[in-house]
Amino acid sequence: MKDDEVLIGGIEKVDIKIVDYQPHWFEMFEQHRRKIKNALGPEALQIEHIGSTSVPELAAKPIIDIVVVVNDSADEGSYLQPLLDAGYQLRVREPLFFEHRMVRTPERDVHIHIFSAGCQEVERYLLLRNYLRVNPEARSEYETIKRKFAQRSWEDMNAYAQAKTDFIENLIRLARESKIQI
Repeated sequence: MKDDEVLIGGIEKVDIKIVDYQPHWFEMFEQHRRKIKNALGPEALQIEHIGSTSVPELAAKPIIDIVVVVNDSADEGSYLQPLLDAGYQLRVREPLFFEHRMVRTPERDVHIHIFSAGCQEVERYLLLRNYLRVNPEARSEYETIKRKFAQRSWEDMNAYAQAKTDFIENLIRLARESKIQI
């Protein structure tokens, strides 16, 4: 599969900007949680704030990440049009990565990741979030890495995310070992 089949609109060059934690990020999540729930109704089985903006005291890119669990993310007919009608735009379609879909706001400040019920990726997001919420040392180390990587030039957001993969995988392993609750 080509990049332009996964990234609707193709690769976008971005400058990665990390800012100090902003308390209003939680309220932004709540506003979009309500909007998603209104659009999808019972089709939205779970709506969670994920990513760095969901971790108090953690610096982050000012982009609210949300995971939405539906029955079958491959069945776009069951959820995509209501999200588009609510003002979101389709950006990612990854059939080879757990049928992941991502829609975002036109302002690109909210990314909604859609997965199927039972998908292991949702558990990983929640493990990472919850571990960072209760582990100040890991949170501080992660922030240092993010700020360091943000100083580099990246082809796109995915390249930046990929650079953090080893560190994140280690945090998820530690979260599992510590039996962190999700």
